[in-house]
Amino acid sequence: MTLQGKTALVTGGSSGIGLAAAKMLRENGARVAITGRSAEKLQAAKAELGNDILAIRADVSSLADLHRMKTILAEEFSTLDILFANAGVAIGTPLATVDEHTYATIMDTNVKGVFFTVQSVLTLMRDGGSIILNTSWLNQVGTPGRAILSASKAAARSFARTMSAELLDRRVRVNAVSPGSIETPIHRGRNQTEEEFRAYAERVGGQVPIGRMGRPEEIAAAVLFLASDASSYMLGAEIVVDGGRSEL
Repeated sequence: MTLQGKTALVTGGSSGIGLAAAKMLRENGARVAITGRSAEKLQAAKAELGNDILAIRADVSSLADLHRMKTILAEEFSTLDILFANAGVAIGTPLATVDEHTYATIMDTNVKGVFFTVQSVLTLMRDGGSIILNTSWLNQVGTPGRAILSASKAAARSFARTMSAELLDRRVRVNAVSPGSIETPIHRGRNQTEEEFRAYAERVGGQVPIGRMGRPEEIAAAVLFLASDASSYMLGAEIVVDGGRSEL
């Protein structure tokens, strides 16, 4: 699954699944750009990944940031072969108590952010390129307290189909990867100790048929497959990597 000579953009690439995906894409030959909201985390990620990584501070919910991101990509890469629209937020949304601000935060990042990220780089995407959207196992099940988060991920799943149909003439494939419960910073409380997180991971892992939480690298492997020519016959599809949680 060589990506030699190809360019890739990973949004939300400074930690978790995005960081693991950026690392795997780079190891397989791609020249990689990552985005993130925190300049400090971006620099830490670049130090981990290598100096040849292009790090761009950008909030995907901001169209101004996305325009600046595209300008930098055009200057540095000229064209783009792979987009992993990974940036997202995960916040609990109990039906009786969720407020408008939380609703807007989720939808602006997970729906608006994904849509306009794709739109922003379309003129840079080479014909025959690959776009991968990060969805979630939540788009397939009904889970209390996660209505808005689940809806936002269902929208991203729908985008994989509709965008694929719209980009057929350019042979740009749009597919989705659907992670389950993965051990990433998004699941860590702000002041949570390592011991507390391990207890949380064990509890959540007990709810997964395979018996554990997933690792970011396990999602990155699916992203690599969708980014490569090995998945050339896949269009508008979704790869679910959730330890069986949405199926069993």
